[in-house]
Amino acid sequence: MFGTYFLPRDLHPAAWWVWALGLATAASRTTNPWLLGLIIAVACLVVVARRGEAPWALAFRLYLVLAGFIVTMRVVFRVIFGGAEGSTIILRLPEIPLPAWAAGIRLFGAVSAESVLGGFYDGLRLATMVVCLGAANALANPKRLLKAMPAALYEVGTAVTVALSVFPQLAESVQRVRQARKLRGGTGKGVRALRGIVIPVLADALDRSLLLAASMDSRGYGRAGVATTRARAATGALMVVGLLGVCVGVYATLDGSTPRYLATPVLVAGLAVAVAGFRAAGRRVHRSRYRPDRWQLAEVVVAASGVAVAVVMFGTSRVDPTNLNPSLITLSWPLLSWPPLLGVLAGVVPALLAPPPVLATPEEVPA
Repeated sequence: MFGTYFLPRDLHPAAWWVWALGLATAASRTTNPWLLGLIIAVACLVVVARRGEAPWALAFRLYLVLAGFIVTMRVVFRVIFGGAEGSTIILRLPEIPLPAWAAGIRLFGAVSAESVLGGFYDGLRLATMVVCLGAANALANPKRLLKAMPAALYEVGTAVTVALSVFPQLAESVQRVRQARKLRGGTGKGVRALRGIVIPVLADALDRSLLLAASMDSRGYGRAGVATTRARAATGALMVVGLLGVCVGVYATLDGSTPRYLATPVLVAGLAVAVAGFRAAGRRVHRSRYRPDRWQLAEVVVAASGVAVAVVMFGTSRVDPTNLNPSLITLSWPLLSWPPLLGVLAGVVPALLAPPPVLATPEEVPA
C-alpha cells in the first residue's frame, strides 16, 4: 500500500476542494496580515508543487492578479469614500462637497492610517479567500468533479462546474491566441496588442461553448426524466424544508444565546429531511460511472490538513482573538502567536505527502 502511495496520480477533486475550503474558512476568521500572507504562501506552495499541466492548472496566475486588484481597490475606496475614521491623519485631499440628499457620504478629504489599514485588512482577507478558491481550481480536475457529483445534484453540479471552469478555459484561450500571434509575427504591445487578443479570445470561447453545448446535448443532458409532477413537488418540498432546517439549526448552533436543546434537534431534523429529499431526487437520475474515483489514504491526508487549519483557527479565535484581529484604534504591529501559525502551516502537508500529478509525456504534448 505504501509502496504505491507516491506514484504519480491525480487526487480526487473533492479532497482538494475540502483542503482549499479549510484554508478559506481559516482566512475568514482573521484580519492579521501575517496569517493571511502565510495562508497565501501555503496555497501558492501547494499549487506549485502539485499542479499538473492541464488548462485549469495554468489559471492560478489570474487569481493572484484578481487578489491584488481586490486589495488595491479596497484601499482606494477607503481613500475616496470617508477615509478619516481615526486620529492619525496621513494625507489631506481636497474634499468635494455633495448635495444634501447624499448626507453621510464623503468624497476625498482627510485620510487616516486607521482607515487605510482597515481597508487593507478587509481586502487582504477577501483576496486570500479568492486565492484559496483559485488553488482548488488549479489542482482539482473539473471534469472529474462533475463525475463525482451525487445524482441529486448532478444538474446543479453541471452548472457549477461549468462556472468554475470559466477562468481556466479563458486562460487557455489567451495562451492559444498569444502563441498564434507569435507564429504569425505579431509583436505589438499595449492597447493595440490587447485589441488583437480580446476578439479572438471571445470568439474562441464562444466556439468552445457551442461545442460543449452540442456534446452535452448528445449525451442526454437536460432530459426531463420520467417522474410525475406529484413526485417532483414532494421531492422539492423535502429538499427546501430540509435545507431551511439546516440553515436554522446552524444559525442556532453558532448563536450563543440559543439554548442547545433547541438548536441540536432542529439541525438534526433538517439534515434528516434534506437527506431524504436528496435520496428521492437521486432516484430520478440514472447514470453509469466508468471507473469511479475512490478515496484513498492520500485524499484523507489532504482533506484532513485543510480541516485542521480551519479547526485550529476556530479554536484560537475563542482563546486569543486579539492576535487574529489587530486593533485599529491603537496602531501597533500585528502580533503573531504560535497556535495559529502552526495551524496554518498544517496546510503545507499536501505539498509534502500528496502524490505528484501525472504529467504529460513529450509524445502527448501537442505541437
